[in-house]
Amino acid sequence: MPAFAVTALLLAAGCSSSQHQTSAGDQARQQTARTSADGSAAARTDGQSLAVAATPAATASTAAGSAAAGRPAHRTSLTVSSYDSRTRRAVISRATKGVSPGKGNPAAPTVSAAPSSSPAPSASASASASARQAAVGDVIASAPAPGAPDGLLAKVTKVLGETDAGTEVQTAPATLDSLLGDDTAKGTVPVAPAAFDVDKLLPDVKVSWSGTGGGHVGPEGATVPLGSLRLDVSTEIPTAEGAPASAAASVSGFVQVAPQVDFAYGGAGTGTAPGSAYLGVSGDWDSGWAVKGRVAATATPLRIPFAKLHADPVLQVGAVPVVVNLDLTCYLQVSGDGKITVDVEQNLKGDFKAGGTFGTAQGWTPVSSSTMTSTPVRTSVTAAGSVRTTLGAEASVGLYGSVGVTADLAPYLRGEATGTVTATSTAPGADVQGTWALYGGVDLSGALRLQLSVFGTPVLERSIPLGTLHREWKLADGGR
Repeated sequence: MPAFAVTALLLAAGCSSSQHQTSAGDQARQQTARTSADGSAAARTDGQSLAVAATPAATASTAAGSAAAGRPAHRTSLTVSSYDSRTRRAVISRATKGVSPGKGNPAAPTVSAAPSSSPAPSASASASASARQAAVGDVIASAPAPGAPDGLLAKVTKVLGETDAGTEVQTAPATLDSLLGDDTAKGTVPVAPAAFDVDKLLPDVKVSWSGTGGGHVGPEGATVPLGSLRLDVSTEIPTAEGAPASAAASVSGFVQVAPQVDFAYGGAGTGTAPGSAYLGVSGDWDSGWAVKGRVAATATPLRIPFAKLHADPVLQVGAVPVVVNLDLTCYLQVSGDGKITVDVEQNLKGDFKAGGTFGTAQGWTPVSSSTMTSTPVRTSVTAAGSVRTTLGAEASVGLYGSVGVTADLAPYLRGEATGTVTATSTAPGADVQGTWALYGGVDLSGALRLQLSVFGTPVLERSIPLGTLHREWKLADGGR
């Protein structure tokens, strides 16, 4: 996965507006960041609507300000050189000029501090001395950095001193409302397929995607819409005991998904919590899978994960970088009574949304929806019995390493038959002494988690279930 530019935001809460000796570049950045006498500024905390957009992977985006003190968030040029999650200590230093961020140089992107009451070093001071802008009360918001692979959102509680790498500080957890204040923001940002790390859990998994500029990954001739990631899988599954060799069981198919991150912040509310907030994952879904043979009887459904995906997209919310952590686990699941032999295939497409929304009156409440339609491509059922196969994905979305929403999207195919049945939906004259039916469906379930308090809302006392969304429809049937 391409490295994201490390960015950080240091907010000096309750600092004076004393003069500082800084470089010309820093003076220009601070000048455009501060609210001028006529109230104009590049970014303010006075209730304006902030844009939400994806941060380009090679862009170093930085900001500083104080919502509590009414100073705007603005971009700066320091970097989080390292972070220790055990001790919560971070080292802040000035970015090296002329060095682009990347996997080979994770500390190159930048971070900065808001104006503080401490005198700043002269332009001739060393790089580490020039980083002495961190003060107690500052807040650091950083994209993935050394020691903080999921990004970092933390408040400086103590300045420990200078090291060869920069200024070392002690930190504690912080929340987004301390950065965004009265401002509001709302947006949906697609996650680029190339941003995902893909861990193949089965040998016969193929990954495909197409990018802008002609970029392509996957088998020759594979066509995937821009913005979508496709995974093809094929595997043998346990066959019912006593089944003939011709009834060997297998599942094959594909998942094609275009995930998006949904983010909203509703400004300061009553008390200490924001007026509203939202975090969720949504997107378009397309899948198709075939099941053949006589599946072994199982007391519990057989679940087979075949790929894990992870991405850390950075959203630019006004001047503030917000790191989203997105995980997807694609899986196959099969259950049956070991009696029915099938040869069925289904195509399914639609969309989904899962998340949590906060309001001062109702607190956190779940959001879940899915619209799916399916088409049976091939249907063959032999003998009585039942079978169900699922080709689904578990998803989790959070901020700065804290999981906020989990969801399980489970489109499925279910077949059942009674009596003595030999039936094919595409062949006339089937020998049917009973009835058979094939159903498509989708289940969507999940939960809101304690960590959604990263918005600055009250901590959840327990996980809140999304509630199970269940839809089923008949694809084909026959018999008497």
